Amino acid sequence: VLYADYSDPDAIRVGDDFYLTASSFAHFPGLPVLHSRDLVNWRIIGHAIQRHPSELFNAPQHGMGVWAPAIRFHNGEFYIYLGDPDRGVFMTRSKNPAGPWEPLTLIRKVTGWIDTCPFWDDDGTAYLVHAWANSRAGIKSILAINKMNPEGTAILDDGIVVFVGHANHPTIEGPKLYKRNGYYYIFAPAGGVKPGWQTVLRSKS
Repeated sequence: VLYADYSDPDAIRVGDDFYLTASSFAHFPGLPVLHSRDLVNWRIIGHAIQRHPSELFNAPQHGMGVWAPAIRFHNGEFYIYLGDPDRGVFMTRSKNPAGPWEPLTLIRKVTGWIDTCPFWDDDGTAYLVHAWANSRAGIKSILAINKMNPEGTAILDDGIVVFVGHANHPTIEGPKLYKRNGYYYIFAPAGGVKPGWQTVLRSKS
């Protein structure tokens, strides 16, 4: 489908259009945004970030920067959230997926949070689910959820752990949060890259 390295892709559907973004690490412009009408033929329509706020990225930084973004559409705007494991949780948004996008906003300065994904409930309450990078935080295989303000521009609490995968789902990460027919779902890969599997969690709350 894509003859290139689009690590950690995340895609959404808005009407008849599909949009995708992916990890770009220390490469800029970053956060490529791709468009498709059939999930097979894709083209790049822009990049959500032109540079990293930190001057450290004026030079190559292997394995650092933009990890596993999540793209969502809410209230007429496109949002992308990402966890920089060394600096914290960033967000950018735009009314047009082709851009221009707002400069990255740091909504929580923290070490080790990765794979952040936003979610707006039916009443407008906003949440953020994330995993942990063992290389930075010293813990892994845990998923947590935080409350955000309705605009999705600030994290309001210290969060709660909603799943511990140490026993049966080690290295669980990359969570995506959805709601369907009264249930909340978290889709998250576990078990590592090569031998891993897809885990689906479900809850009424």
